[in-house]
Amino acid sequence: MQALTPHVYWAQRHGEIYLRVEISDAQSLSIGVEENILHFKGQGHGAKGENEYEFSLEFLKPVKPEVKHKSTQRQVNITVKKQGHVWWDRLTKQEKKPLFLAPDFDRWLDESDAEMELREKEEKINKINIESRVRKDPFLGLKKGFLFMYNLVQFLGYSWIFVNMTVRLFILGQDSFYDTFHTIADVMYFCQMLAIMEVINPAVGLVKTGVMPAFIQVMGRNFILFVIFGTLEDMQNKPVVFFVFYLWSMIEIFRYPFYMLACIDTEWKLLTWLRYTIWMPLYPLGVLAEAVAVIQSIPIFDESKLLSIPLPKAIGFSLSFSYILQLYLVIMFLGLFINFRHLFKQRSRRFRTKKRKAN
Repeated sequence: MQALTPHVYWAQRHGEIYLRVEISDAQSLSIGVEENILHFKGQGHGAKGENEYEFSLEFLKPVKPEVKHKSTQRQVNITVKKQGHVWWDRLTKQEKKPLFLAPDFDRWLDESDAEMELREKEEKINKINIESRVRKDPFLGLKKGFLFMYNLVQFLGYSWIFVNMTVRLFILGQDSFYDTFHTIADVMYFCQMLAIMEVINPAVGLVKTGVMPAFIQVMGRNFILFVIFGTLEDMQNKPVVFFVFYLWSMIEIFRYPFYMLACIDTEWKLLTWLRYTIWMPLYPLGVLAEAVAVIQSIPIFDESKLLSIPLPKAIGFSLSFSYILQLYLVIMFLGLFINFRHLFKQRSRRFRTKKRKAN
């Protein structure tokens, strides 16, 4: 067979030369470097059909004799290492480029781009080295499993509350307002008792969030549920119970699945947006509904003297629990400000990070 020259494409980095030889199904390959000259010989299907192809290239600067190559069904890829870590002005010693040689634009970079690529590789290697030196938590899988199950249980609980209340609202209309507590309270008790874990988890380091915002929200809700609704039968039949429970559940059916998926390093963009957006109208409305419940309970506590603190007869009156409720109203709106500020910062930080990664 007549020996022909194949099409050869080249690109470089500071430490390597890449050659792509356009021969498919190559066989009987002979590739090596002698005296800084690359010799190639092989059989395959090239520009002139099935034939034997060969070429030689004398490099501009010294290269290492070891040559790596990989043959595929479409081409032969060759990698040659430079002796020095330098950028070449051209590939060959002769100034006039051989006719069969052309730039490989699929891999082509100019010097500045190649330096940037090199820095990125070095940063990645350094990051891997740092991570390899950091001692891995042997209980990480167990912790993630616990947090996943906790969020799953809470999601199922609040989903049941939300769906149940929605169905009853469509079927019964306004009549569903008045027996919400007797229908929903048991599941709400369970979910809110379990929510105490959201204060414990950051306190023991299971999650990297602040303890105080979680404490304000969980304890505030439990105060409304167990003290205002739980101890006063007159409050249990009021429509405000419906609005408090419904707003709580609407927030949580988006929050808990977001955290649940985060435990398995999964993200749904729509769910992320809902988790960090829907609380902005719902959270203040929930606090407003809680405040209405507290205000409606004040005259009931005054009349029943329930939870009031008796004082000596000489003073002639007792310390009514309604005074504590009035103070609680002030604390409630202060907590709203603290939590709203915390959540808004969290939202801004989250979307700022996503935008930076996208760019």
